[in-house]
Amino acid sequence: MNAPEVSVIVPVYNEEEGLQALYDRLYPALDALGTSYEIVFINDGSRDRSAAILRQQWERRPDVTRVILLAANAGQHMAIMAGFEKCRGQIVVTLDADLQNPPEEIGALVAKMREGYDCVGSIRKDRHDSAFRRYASKAMNRIRERITHVKMTDQGCMLRAYSRSVIDAINSCEEVNTFIPALAYTLAQNPTEIEVAHEERHAGESKYSIYSLIRLNFDLMTNFSIVPLQAFSMTGIIIALLSAFFVIFLLARRLIVGPEAEGLFTLFGIAFFLIGVTLFGVGMLGEYVGRIYQQVRHRPRYIVGAVLEKKE
Repeated sequence: MNAPEVSVIVPVYNEEEGLQALYDRLYPALDALGTSYEIVFINDGSRDRSAAILRQQWERRPDVTRVILLAANAGQHMAIMAGFEKCRGQIVVTLDADLQNPPEEIGALVAKMREGYDCVGSIRKDRHDSAFRRYASKAMNRIRERITHVKMTDQGCMLRAYSRSVIDAINSCEEVNTFIPALAYTLAQNPTEIEVAHEERHAGESKYSIYSLIRLNFDLMTNFSIVPLQAFSMTGIIIALLSAFFVIFLLARRLIVGPEAEGLFTLFGIAFFLIGVTLFGVGMLGEYVGRIYQQVRHRPRYIVGAVLEKKE
C-alpha cells in the first residue's frame, strides 16, 4: 500500500452492534473526498464480536482497510496511539466508532487542513448528550483551561485532524498516560477549530462511566500542569497561617476568660477540616508520584496481538 493522503483512526471497544452502520457511512464519506485514504481500526480488547466483524471488513476492503488487534484493553487514548504508530497518511483524522460524530464531517476537517493548519480541533454543535454531561463538560473545560492553559473549546470531541509532523512528534513521546488532543495542541504550531455536527449514539452504550471521566480529567490536568500541586501548597500555607492565628486567639481567650468545654466541637470541626485537606493533598501528590512510578517501569503501553493489512 502506498502512503495515502488521509488516514482515519477508529478505536473500537465492544461496538459490534454499530460497526456495520459505521461502515455504511464511513467508506462512502471517504470515497467522496476523491483522494487516497486508509482506515485503521484498532480493536481495544473487545469482549464481543467486534474483532471478528473487523476481520470480515478487512477481507472485503483490504485495499483501504487495516486492523490492529490489541491483546488486551489499553484504553481509548492508548488505542489511538497504536493507530498513530501504524498509520501512513499525511493528514490523520481520529473518529469514534459510535457515530456520535458523523463521518461526513471528515471532509470539512481535511479541507481545513489543506489550508495550512497542522491541527484542527472540533466543537460539537447541538449536542445530543444528557444535560449533566453537557454542563459537566463545560465546567471541566473551564477548569482545565485555567490549570493547563491548553485552549480547546471542546475537549471531549475526538473528531480531530492532525498533520504528519504532529503525529510524528506525538509518536516520539513516551508518556504512559496522556490526553491526545491536549498533547497535540502543545506540539502544533498552527492549530485551529471548526464546528461539527453531533448525533445520538447509534447503538450500545457509552464506555465512559463517571469514574472514567474523572480519571480522564486527572490525566489531562496532571500530565500538562503542576498547578494543582502549587495550589495545594498555597492552600497549606494559608491554612497554616490561619491555624496559627486561631491558636493565638484560643490561648489569649484561655488566659482572659478561662478554660471552657463549649468550644470542643469547634476544635473537632477544624481538626476534621484540616485532616480532609491533608488527605486531599496526599491524594493529589499520589497522582503525580503514581505517574512517575508508571513511567520509570518502562512497561509497554499496549501489546499488539496482530495486524491485518494488505502486503505490498
